Amino acid sequence: MKPILALFAVAVLALTAHAEDVRTHALKDLNGYFPFQPPSSVSAWEKRKEQVQRQILVAAGLWPMPTKTPLNPVIHGKIDRGEYTIEKVYFESAPGFFVTGNLYRPKNTKGKVPGVLSAHGHAKDARLQLAGSAATLQSIAQGAERFESGGHSIYQSRCVQLARMGCVVWQWDMLGDSDSIQLTRDFVHGFAKQRPEMNTTENWGLFSPQAEAHCQNVLGLQLLNSVRSLDFLLSLPEVDPQRVAMTGESGGGTQTMLLSAIDDRIKLSFPVVMVSTSMQGGCTCENASLLRVNTGNIEFAALFAPKPQGMNTANDWTKELATKGFPDLQKLYALYGKKDNIFLLRGEHFPHNYNAVTRSAFYTFLNQHFGLGLPSPVIERDFEPLPREQLSVWDASHPAPKSGDPAFERQLVRWWTDDAAGQLRAAAATPAGLQQVVRPGLEALIGRNYSDAGTVEWDLKEKKDRDDSVVMSGTLRNTTYQEEVPVLWLYPKQWNGRVVIWLDDKGTGGLENDQVKKLVKSGTTVVGANLFYQGSEMGKKARTVPNPREFAGYTHGYNHSLFAQRTHDVLTIVTFLRNSSIGSHPAPKTVAIAAWGSTGPIAAAARALAGQAVDKAAIDTAGFRFGKVLDYRDPMFLPGGAKYLDIPGLLALNAPHALWVAGEGAKPEVFGAQFKKLVPFHGEANQKEAAAVEWLQSE
Repeated sequence: MKPILALFAVAVLALTAHAEDVRTHALKDLNGYFPFQPPSSVSAWEKRKEQVQRQILVAAGLWPMPTKTPLNPVIHGKIDRGEYTIEKVYFESAPGFFVTGNLYRPKNTKGKVPGVLSAHGHAKDARLQLAGSAATLQSIAQGAERFESGGHSIYQSRCVQLARMGCVVWQWDMLGDSDSIQLTRDFVHGFAKQRPEMNTTENWGLFSPQAEAHCQNVLGLQLLNSVRSLDFLLSLPEVDPQRVAMTGESGGGTQTMLLSAIDDRIKLSFPVVMVSTSMQGGCTCENASLLRVNTGNIEFAALFAPKPQGMNTANDWTKELATKGFPDLQKLYALYGKKDNIFLLRGEHFPHNYNAVTRSAFYTFLNQHFGLGLPSPVIERDFEPLPREQLSVWDASHPAPKSGDPAFERQLVRWWTDDAAGQLRAAAATPAGLQQVVRPGLEALIGRNYSDAGTVEWDLKEKKDRDDSVVMSGTLRNTTYQEEVPVLWLYPKQWNGRVVIWLDDKGTGGLENDQVKKLVKSGTTVVGANLFYQGSEMGKKARTVPNPREFAGYTHGYNHSLFAQRTHDVLTIVTFLRNSSIGSHPAPKTVAIAAWGSTGPIAAAARALAGQAVDKAAIDTAGFRFGKVLDYRDPMFLPGGAKYLDIPGLLALNAPHALWVAGEGAKPEVFGAQFKKLVPFHGEANQKEAAAVEWLQSE
């Protein structure tokens, strides 16, 4: 009898081509096209909304939300400006990690008043910045500003006006800006090169593959600061929790969209020059692995529906918003019967901005929806901006923390790691916690579940008869996602109704195996597959987008990891088996997986998602851990893979279904999982495949 691969040498070579697989196309990056498809119903949208909100939280390292430690706010240096006061504030969003800014409060208020969170973009020292006279006069000439004095600070101007309107305003610093100095501006917003001393399996730093494997990034830290800023604002007794708004421009617009998307306490949102189907935000602080895979800024804005939301256009990446994106948002708001709650200010004749015209639109929108009773439109009055030294929170009595200290960076990351691990281990102590906390995390990492694995068709390439079996080569086409999985079937002529998916680093070549022959001889069908890019040069090092900066988020923020794509392939195979018959015979009675080498962790993830669709799984993890991967271009790199309890977490999510596992010792760590059958293998390495096959064939 000729070997399988000799019989089908040509066919098997063809199986690696993936010619029609959309995943072979150019990778998506932040400059791609990000349309939003309005849902058909509110119920359909609410389901999608929950998925995208969770994706944001997972990507930002906020699933579960870090423990809210005491803010320990320090409020000092009150400045009386007649109609309002300005105070200097710093508090701790995490232990020892300071959020800095200014608090503007109206004087002579009665009862509860609105609160406004005011974020800013990437202008250097934004909160403390005063523009020169020439730049201010040019803005006035362009119609962008009205006053020579007040025009020196577009950041102070909106806080002053809002305070004059009766609002409490909190304006805080973007990471690395103004008084936020613990992580430097160049590091947070200009990171370009991996640091070997921070790329370690212990005491790692931000931007490292280890940080990525734990969903730790500067976007997440900024979003955490936004969450804690909202906590701080609502801790003030005069602030009305039913009238809290957020606004910000450029990078601050990104922050506005994200906080508004995940935190129901925001009641009105006004992201400026950032809602777009085009460029999604170029800074490292606006990107994170997983964040925009199959989504984008228009959908992020949509998550706020049906609450009042305004936005604008300028002569930048937002210039086509009126025809691309905004009409889709209007359709969504109309589904809720709230079409008047969404507003667009056209301003393509202005450059990237949050100028006086846009600010007036925000004030007027806020006045309308928060019932402030002011004449409309609301126009700014002039004021005298304060210099840096009067607004800075650090002084002799309130000394600044150390700037750019690597020890502090490690300390902050360690706190984040330990806090998440403690929460996740506590959740995983019970089956319910595994399903409610850990599983949603895994679903976001892989980006696909068994329930939405797609429609799969079979394309037969070649078929050959052998003495006791039929060998079929061909392609499984996932028409939903335009993906292909080359497969090889060993189909016994006396089939017992069982199927084993045999995964191996050799791809379909792994079927040339004595244990596979034993399965086929017993009447079991065996399916081998070349998972995406398996066996090709493209699979040896994961692709990255063209970008000189060594930041995983620029690639993995828009594209599934190779590990996730290969997991999708396994789900495609299972879906086909469970929804189709093989040849002219009925659908399988049982479906099992056996996986070896680097495919073991992939199978563990796929089986965790497929659940009871896979009756048995025999998985050799080979002791692999995502937490040991030190290159984000490694084919086994999975953003967030280490965070959700690493491989033991994947194995625990295989419960309660039968699992045979090698590579994890005599007592695998599976937390609170309760299996119907868990069989650990800890014998001789050359016996494990035989032991697995014996177990697979047992009742």
